[in-house]
Amino acid sequence: MRIYLHDYGRYAFITDLGRALAARGHTVRLGYSATNLVPQDLLERRPGDPATFSVDPIAAPPVDKRARSVGGLVARRRSEAAYGRAAAEHVAAFGADVVLCANTPLDALGAVMGAARGSGAAFVNWLMDVLSTGARAVLAERFGRGGDLAGRAFEWREGRLLRAADAVVAITDDFRPLLDRWGVEARRVAVVENWAPLADLPARPKDNAWARAHGLAEIPVVLYSGTLGMKHDPALLLALARRLEQTGADRKPADRKPAGRLVVVSEGDGADWLAARQAEGGAGALTLLPFQPFEAFPDVLGTGDVMAAVLEPGASAVSVPSKVLAYLCAGRPTVLSVPADNLAARTVVNAGAGETAPPGDAGAFADRVLALLADDGRRAAMGARARAYAEAAFDLDAVADRFEAVLADAVARRR
Repeated sequence: MRIYLHDYGRYAFITDLGRALAARGHTVRLGYSATNLVPQDLLERRPGDPATFSVDPIAAPPVDKRARSVGGLVARRRSEAAYGRAAAEHVAAFGADVVLCANTPLDALGAVMGAARGSGAAFVNWLMDVLSTGARAVLAERFGRGGDLAGRAFEWREGRLLRAADAVVAITDDFRPLLDRWGVEARRVAVVENWAPLADLPARPKDNAWARAHGLAEIPVVLYSGTLGMKHDPALLLALARRLEQTGADRKPADRKPAGRLVVVSEGDGADWLAARQAEGGAGALTLLPFQPFEAFPDVLGTGDVMAAVLEPGASAVSVPSKVLAYLCAGRPTVLSVPADNLAARTVVNAGAGETAPPGDAGAFADRVLALLADDGRRAAMGARARAYAEAAFDLDAVADRFEAVLADAVARRR
């Protein structure tokens, strides 16, 4: 098959899938946003890559995801629509048998689907987040009834796009009730859970080059790495940083220092909010860093003693924090402030690789983190189980088998 794999978010595990499918004899072109602000993969050809694998950067005006006014939101939609038009041109020029599309804003997704239809290609929607449901909640909070109506329009549009796809790949069974409600035929839905690029994320020691360069090799570190946006709650991280600082202040005067540092590697709305609160004082145990180069990512993860993940309750049914999968590869325990029924929470708890705290409960979240920081034996045991789970579950060949079958079925259905 000629496969156009579109990944707006530039995730490393999606690149791995593209390479795996190309190694099976398919011609794969990986299209991605050249301007999107995300933790980015090394998107370039590597020695040994199949000749049938190529990367295709799509240039378009950058999208301002931080817009909060009505005018700003309109400008964001225009930017995303402009990106969609650019992506559609790339898809049309490739002449695919099938287009597999992931992490794409709705205003761009429709254009990419239209280009697939125009060239006679099948279209597969890789559903990692239900975008409209989260957007509706945020719009309603910011703009009241008018925002809720706009959110309903987004939901109608996303449902229509999902119904029109030749196949839908959902990352969790938890999405099925919503897909059923939107009228997406069950026979066209396949569930393939996300994974992490195990080969690119070896477990690294705490004392590594990146940790030493940032003065973190010899102090306890709680690490949050990844996007920190509308569906997350940065206030939980701020409260955790303050608890780390206060816990250290309770010690004898000669020993007073934070119990550890919270290192947040992120950019965007949530990171900006944390920076503003830090400037106001009272978060001395917080270190904010921008996204790091992908080649440094294993060392970044290795620097953490305990990993942190947060998700607001309203986003649990429509989102799964993929950063947790990278944490598992690192061989570190994770504390999640997410609903217990979220897939990421179930994965970590069932693997014995961490703990959960009730979402929004800053005290419980900090308690669990501090307890793990104080218990070397539990951390080591949970970390070992985390890596063991990743090595057993993140089987790229098995994942490629599933996607190959879904794509072939979609092509047959379209024909």
